[in-house]
Amino acid sequence: MSVYQKYSQSLKLMGNMFTITVTAGDQATADEHISVAIEEIKRVEKLLTTYKDDSQTNQINTAAGIHPVKVDTEVYNLIERSVGISRITQGAFDISYGSIDKTLWNFDRSMTSLPDSETALKMVHLIDYKNIILDKENTSVFLKEKGMRIGFGGIGKGYAAEMAKQVLLKRDVKSGIINASGDLCAWGLQPDASKWTIGVADPDAPNAAFSYMEISNKAVATSGNYEKFVTINGKKYSHTIDPKTGLPITGIKSVTIIASNAEFADAMATPIAVMGIKAGLFLIDQIPDLHCIIIDDNNKIYTSKNIRLK
Repeated sequence: MSVYQKYSQSLKLMGNMFTITVTAGDQATADEHISVAIEEIKRVEKLLTTYKDDSQTNQINTAAGIHPVKVDTEVYNLIERSVGISRITQGAFDISYGSIDKTLWNFDRSMTSLPDSETALKMVHLIDYKNIILDKENTSVFLKEKGMRIGFGGIGKGYAAEMAKQVLLKRDVKSGIINASGDLCAWGLQPDASKWTIGVADPDAPNAAFSYMEISNKAVATSGNYEKFVTINGKKYSHTIDPKTGLPITGIKSVTIIASNAEFADAMATPIAVMGIKAGLFLIDQIPDLHCIIIDDNNKIYTSKNIRLK
């Protein structure tokens, strides 16, 4: 009888580092499982990318203000769920953020001043999930305003991780982790029958963890300003933009979401940062099976109800 072990592989997909870990009886079986998961992530990337002219996302964007575009049911459903998340976060999550481009925000270190608030507001007028018109019968998507653009930067990684997990479950992979640059889902138990342990990144030293959580059959996503930010006049501005103002949020260093599904965890991390500590935690506590850890600029830790840190 073979003894199950952990096998991992890391590679760049969707512009992020993905690490796929599975438990298997031998290396060959593990490799087979992992390559199926990689193929699934690549399939999702092809569907959602804005870097390929012929992707369904780009077809929708090109036809903005002109006509609806028929898309695969899968893409339609993801957009429909995204609009649902916009509703519950009152627009703090919005996939039509694509109209904010590099001319307004370019988070390389050469940026020395904030765009003025009028310019920022002018650019965000196109961000409005209410102008994403969905037609379920025809599975078509129409962006009402010319110049509107959608993008899946806030939900795509989590969706891909979730889909990869699903294909592995179908192959009867009893346990594993799909980790998309810190947005991850874990299922089953480790070979020694213990739960998977994950570290919550310390915003001041992202390679170190400030605490650990044991998880199984859960997903975790973190949105933090420690990866991308600019410092202007000694103040740190996050790459997380408030879709209502077009300006970066301040006050919160990182938000970690724990949910039962990687797509939902990924999608909720940014809007909670946009909503702020009080409103964000209030919303999290209304939703069953959703938990959250927030670290503010002064390293104070806030957690939603029923959360245990080690």
